[in-house]
Amino acid sequence: MNNISPKVQNQLGMLQQLQQQLQTILQQKAQYELAVREAKRAQEEIKDSADDAVMYMSVGTVMMQKKKEVVDAKLTEKVETLELRIKSLEKQEKMMQGKFEQLQGQIKAALESKGGPQAA
Repeated sequence: MNNISPKVQNQLGMLQQLQQQLQTILQQKAQYELAVREAKRAQEEIKDSADDAVMYMSVGTVMMQKKKEVVDAKLTEKVETLELRIKSLEKQEKMMQGKFEQLQGQIKAALESKGGPQAA
C-alpha cells in the first residue's frame, strides 16, 4: 500500500464510499419493493371481499374502521408513491454504478501504469 500514490489511495476511498452508498440504495429499493408487493396483496384481498365487509386501517398507533373504497384508495396511493421512489432509486443506482465503473477503471489504469508488482 506504501507504493500507491495518494491520488490512487483517495480514489480507492471514494470507490469504497460509492460501494457503500450503492449498497444502501439497493437495500432501500428492496424494502420499497417489498412494501409494494404487500400493498398490492392487500388490494387483491380487498377486491375479493364483499362491498360491506368491515375493514380496518392503521392510522398512527390506532386501528380505525374504514370503508372499502377508502382503504383501496389509500393502498393505491401508497403503491404509486413507493413506485415513484423505486424509480428514483433506480436512477440513482444507475448513475452510481456508472461512477463506480469509471472510478474502478481509473484506478486499474493507474495501477497498471505503475507496472504492477515486480517479481524478484
